[in-house]
Amino acid sequence: MKKIVMMLVTLLTVSASFASAGEETINKKALSAFKTEFAGATNVVWTTANESYKVSFNLGDQSVFADYSSSGELISVSRSLSFLNLPLYLQISLKKSQANSWITDLVEVSSHNSTSYYVALETADTKTILKSTDGDNWMVYQKVQKV
Repeated sequence: MKKIVMMLVTLLTVSASFASAGEETINKKALSAFKTEFAGATNVVWTTANESYKVSFNLGDQSVFADYSSSGELISVSRSLSFLNLPLYLQISLKKSQANSWITDLVEVSSHNSTSYYVALETADTKTILKSTDGDNWMVYQKVQKV
């Protein structure tokens, strides 16, 4: 029993030091911009990719992802949506064209001057990802045959 408790304490200590070290390695400009733009964010997790920073967090009851440049500029923000949160025109066109498939994922990606929507649709045989930019019609972004 003592060994298990010691392992858990060690694991928690290592996890806590790793989590705090992550924020220390993030560019101060990006960290400051994030804290200003998303005050009240919880469960914040930073990762680095090439010369940018990715952060996942909760804002209220919603999971959100943001990308920052090394200079601290917000590049894009994405979040999962429900079908009812899509613009009405996109809901209608999706219902008409994809009646025999089901939605498995729906994401909104916003950047400085545009908003795109991605929807993953599945049938028994295929998985199709559709994209709409700025509320325009859906176009096939990717299509994969299931095995």
